[in-house]
Amino acid sequence: MVSTTDDQLTHRIEPVSTQNRGGEPPAGPPPLMADRLGYLLKHAQLRFFELTATMLAPIGINGQEAVVLRAIDGPDPLSQGEVARRMGIDRTTMVALIDELERKGLVLRRQDLADRRKNVVGLTGAGRDTLRRANQAGEEAERRFLGPLTPGEQEQFKKALLALLSGADRA
Repeated sequence: MVSTTDDQLTHRIEPVSTQNRGGEPPAGPPPLMADRLGYLLKHAQLRFFELTATMLAPIGINGQEAVVLRAIDGPDPLSQGEVARRMGIDRTTMVALIDELERKGLVLRRQDLADRRKNVVGLTGAGRDTLRRANQAGEEAERRFLGPLTPGEQEQFKKALLALLSGADRA
C-alpha cells in the first residue's frame, strides 16, 4: 500500500531534500525546533514522501498517480467524477491525472454504456501490475521510515495518528 496524504493531492511539493550534504538524513531536528509539533510532523511527512518517491521512481509513477490507481482498482469501472469524489479532488485535476495515466498505458477510459455523458476508467493489465509494484514499494518505504521504531512502537505510532485524525472532530 502506498501511503500518501490523499487530501493534499492537488498540492505539489517542491523537491525538498531531507538529507544533509553527505546524503544522509540529519541526526535530528535543530534544538530550538525539537519540541515543536508542527515542525516534527512536517519534516516526518517530507522524509516519508521522499522515501516513497524514491521507491516509486523505478516504476515510473509518483505517489499521486499510485493513489489514483488504487482508487480506480476494483471489479467495476468508475466514472472519473466518482474517482475524484473518492479522493476529494476536483474533476479538472482528475482529468489531468487520468490523461497522464492513460498516456502511460495504465488506465483505459471509455464512454459509460449506461450514461453516455460519463467516461469510466479502469486499470489495464499494465496498470494492475504497476499498482501491485507500487503497493510493494509503498510497503518498503513505510518499513524504512518506521525502521527506527520497534514493532510495538510502530503500531502505537499508527494508532496515535489514527486517534489524532479521527479525534479532530471532537476537539
